[in-house]
Amino acid sequence: MASVKTNVEIDVLAKQLWALGDPVRLQILRILPTEPTCDNACNVSTIAERIGLSQPATSHHLRILRQAGIITNEKKCRDMIYWIDLEAAALVRTQLGEVLS
Repeated sequence: MASVKTNVEIDVLAKQLWALGDPVRLQILRILPTEPTCDNACNVSTIAERIGLSQPATSHHLRILRQAGIITNEKKCRDMIYWIDLEAAALVRTQLGEVLS
């Protein structure tokens, strides 16, 4: 049974690494905050403007990061805002380290 769990974890990690393997998504992660506050809120418009993409293209990249569990979002401050899920990011780092060791 442990082998099944390991394969599932590896599949999830592979999806997360694929999501992280795009230069645009890495740019997005560099500007996203690590907590959901109105002071440093990042909505799609703000992110699109800062990275020079259209809002639909930015939304596409945000959806991939969200589905991979790397970022999260919430309706707040009159907008849907996005931020990095630090626990998920730490887990990706840990799991990748285990694979590489």
